[in-house]
Amino acid sequence: METVLSISNISKRYGKIQAVSNLSLDVKNGQVFGILGPNGSGKTTTLSIILDLIKANSGTYMWFGKAPSTASRKRIGSVIESPNFFPYLSPVVNLKIVADIKGIGYDDIDRVLQLTGLYERRNSRFKTFSYGMKQRLAVASALLGNPDILILDEPTNGLDPQGIAHIRELILHIANQGTTIIIASHLLDEVQKICSHVAVLSKGRKLFDGKVSEVLAISDSMELSARDTEALTLAVKAYPSYHSMTREGDKILACFSDAVNPEILNQYFFGKGIILTHLSERKRTLEQHFLELLRDNA
Repeated sequence: METVLSISNISKRYGKIQAVSNLSLDVKNGQVFGILGPNGSGKTTTLSIILDLIKANSGTYMWFGKAPSTASRKRIGSVIESPNFFPYLSPVVNLKIVADIKGIGYDDIDRVLQLTGLYERRNSRFKTFSYGMKQRLAVASALLGNPDILILDEPTNGLDPQGIAHIRELILHIANQGTTIIIASHLLDEVQKICSHVAVLSKGRKLFDGKVSEVLAISDSMELSARDTEALTLAVKAYPSYHSMTREGDKILACFSDAVNPEILNQYFFGKGIILTHLSERKRTLEQHFLELLRDNA
């Protein structure tokens, strides 16, 4: 799979504040890549650097295996700031202005308005739009010219639940058409629902990057029960990667420091003469993983 973006050891400082610290990332073609972190973690600074809006103090990045250039920039669409169009003009006229700035024709305007669900309002004034519609028009402007990469900074910020759902569906639809998408967000639920890959940032440092599915597949806790609860408790505590346990009625919730295979765990207890009457995985959520990373790197 082609690497479309390669970031190598980028750092950026604002006075005493280290906004980004020695960050390296690879984004491959077709991925929906989430850059996840709390406010002040360096997400927007990272996007601004790779869009050549600000300069890094050190490090490099490449688009499509080459140094950034005017040609590579034309293959990238982005929404970094809040939607800002001429309020008394229609979406069509506003997009014509964007097309003029990009140096492209007007023949793509109908496509992006239909794609973002704004075609029926194409002649309405921008000022009459809801914030969610304004956000979708910003995405439409970024999609003019059919870029290979779409970069979105906090695309659901300030939206109500319906607006968030509209943007989520739009992002997934664009991704299904083969566009590589990079999203910066502090909303774990949205990243979990939208992204195929995620990098977690804190105070400008990368704490983790990998497939979202791999994070969600980690089972580090198990619900267990047996007739002899005391023997089960002792056996759980003796398990090599045992971390902690709590009692929940007649069940034990056992937490482990590593991923646990239910079959191997069952064999372990059987070898100690314990027959389990209940064995159930509790999958780790992205939120749990995120909070653990932040706690461990505080």
